[in-house]
Amino acid sequence: MHVQPPVPVVCAVIVRDGLVMLAQRPPGKKLGGLWEFPGGKVERGEEPEAALHRELREELGCEVRITKKLPPFVHSYEWGSIKLIPFLCELKPDSPEPHPHEHTSLAWVESVKLASYPLALADVPVLTFLA
Repeated sequence: MHVQPPVPVVCAVIVRDGLVMLAQRPPGKKLGGLWEFPGGKVERGEEPEAALHRELREELGCEVRITKKLPPFVHSYEWGSIKLIPFLCELKPDSPEPHPHEHTSLAWVESVKLASYPLALADVPVLTFLA
């Protein structure tokens, strides 16, 4: 039996004024209704940093500056595994305000309250690392 390697997925921990952005996945999609750090799949031949910038432009219409690459985490769902590659980020000074193009809503959350949101399970180790 051939086991598929984990799919590389990037996410942004966007921090502004001491608050962290979470995005809510739309109903009807995998993990619908759960909150996550925004991002998406890394395309074949694409660097994770480039994927992060592309995904944030597509999903939120914003531009970020990466301040730190965090350690990756592998998580297995019943439908497959992902290798989550998180980045600590801040909005660029000239960035448009993030807007939920593909999410139900966005929230700026105090870091001590992040755990009170129902997060996608792959995002939980990022939260634990940040704590």
